This record gives sequence, C-alpha cells and structure tokens, in this order.
Amino acid sequence: MVPALTDPLALSLIGGGFATALLHAALPTHWLPFVLVAQAQGWRTTRLTAVTTVAALAHIISTALVGLLIVGAGLALETWVEGLAPRLAAVFLALLGLFYLLRSLRAPALAGAAGALGEPPAAPGHRTAALGLIALLALSPGEVLLPLYLTASDQGAGVIVALTLAMALGTAIGMLGLVLLARAGAQALRLDRWARYERVLLGLALLGLALFVALRGH
Repeated sequence: MVPALTDPLALSLIGGGFATALLHAALPTHWLPFVLVAQAQGWRTTRLTAVTTVAALAHIISTALVGLLIVGAGLALETWVEGLAPRLAAVFLALLGLFYLLRSLRAPALAGAAGALGEPPAAPGHRTAALGLIALLALSPGEVLLPLYLTASDQGAGVIVALTLAMALGTAIGMLGLVLLARAGAQALRLDRWARYERVLLGLALLGLALFVALRGH
C-alpha cells in the first residue's frame, strides 16, 4: 500500500525537506553572488527577485532529476555527485569572477572612448549575468538534499512530488530572504560610493568565494 500524504512518516519527510532546503539556502554560493552581481549591474529589486527565484527553482529541478537518478541507480551516483557539485560551483564562480575582472580591465579604454562620445562605457549584458547566476545553481544540484530522495523512494510518487515542492519553497524563501536582506544592507552602507571599483571588487569576491568552495566543499 502506498503511504498517503497525511501519513506521519510522509509528513515528517516533507517537513524535513523544507527545513533542510531552507538551511541549505544559507550557503554563500546560494545568495552572495546574486547580491554582488545585482550591485554591479545596477539591477532593480524586481529583477534581482526574479533571477533569484528562477535560479532557486532551477537548483531544485536539477536536484530532483539527480535524486530520481540516484533512486534508480543507487548510492554510487550519489557519491559521484557529492564530489562533482562543489567543483562545478567553484568553476562557475571563478568564471563569473574572471568575466568581471576582464570587464574592469577594459573599462579605462571604454571610458576614454565613451568620454569622447559623451556616453558611459557599456556594462555586461543583463541577460548574460542572469544566465550565469542561474547556471551556477542549475548545474550544481544540492547534494545535501539528495539522500531525502532515497528515503522517499518507497513512499510513492505523490510524496516525492510533495517533497520536491517543499524543497523548492524552502530554497526560494531562504535565498530570497538572504538576498533581499543583504541588498538592503548594501544600500544602507551606500556601497554605490565604490561604483568605480565595483567590477574589480566583484571579480575578486567571486574568485575568493570560488576558492573557498573548492577548498572546503559546497
């Protein structure tokens, strides 16, 4: 007999998935790059919220797909993903960091040319920045959430779907909460005064975060 969603074990599993995802979203890779990139790109809160939400959902979709594969393939795939996810996150953070550092190196030449034309130097494309952030999480499934799929494997499809939705909600709430709090703090500190250095600082911060992830894990 397939357990119902009102079964105590199913409810505890779904609740545990929500709580785990909420706490998992507090990892720096899940919110700090969004704040830094939004500051450098001059994004409005609406754009930042949209990109963060899409990235959170992409993160859970990739986690769910890998989780279902683990249910079918066994623990060997889980071990492989646990080793790969931090490396993927570090690579994407490093690429984002290098992207902004290279843009900062081109800025003086662009600024000189733009000064003659009376226009500011071009900023990195908003779509490029947004897709980079989304890819960071979409290609780095939450390995701490994967064991929950093994636990739910004998609970039925309804419980697995409910677990995935609970994790998506927890991830989105956690990421959005931290992103918006950090953004409010940045505005309160008037970090816009550092605008001339924003790309250098952003690149260095992302590279530092990539090094931290590579050394300490996701």
